Amino acid sequence: MKSKPALDSVAFAKVLADPTRQQIMDYCCCVWRSVNEIVAAVDVSQPTVSHHLAVLREAGLVEVKEQGKHTFYTLNQEQVAACCGWLLRSFAPETKAASKLAKLNT
Repeated sequence: MKSKPALDSVAFAKVLADPTRQQIMDYCCCVWRSVNEIVAAVDVSQPTVSHHLAVLREAGLVEVKEQGKHTFYTLNQEQVAACCGWLLRSFAPETKAASKLAKLNT
């Protein structure tokens, strides 16, 4: 039986469909970023960034760390990989990539 990430494929696609969320995910990959840093990098208002971060947090695609008055975010690469792998196994099961992924999970 296929293991399914907490986020289903449609929800994952909807989260990824937004260009601002893509920018935030890219900027937060492999490093912890403050909200202010994210606002400056994506050049949208703080309330807009907060909204997108809430969507990403709910989807489990960012990790959150509180330090005093500041909140920091980083991309949850494990969740992104799990969702992408599930999509691959579900919609392209006969590809070499899906086969390699299946071997890794056994």
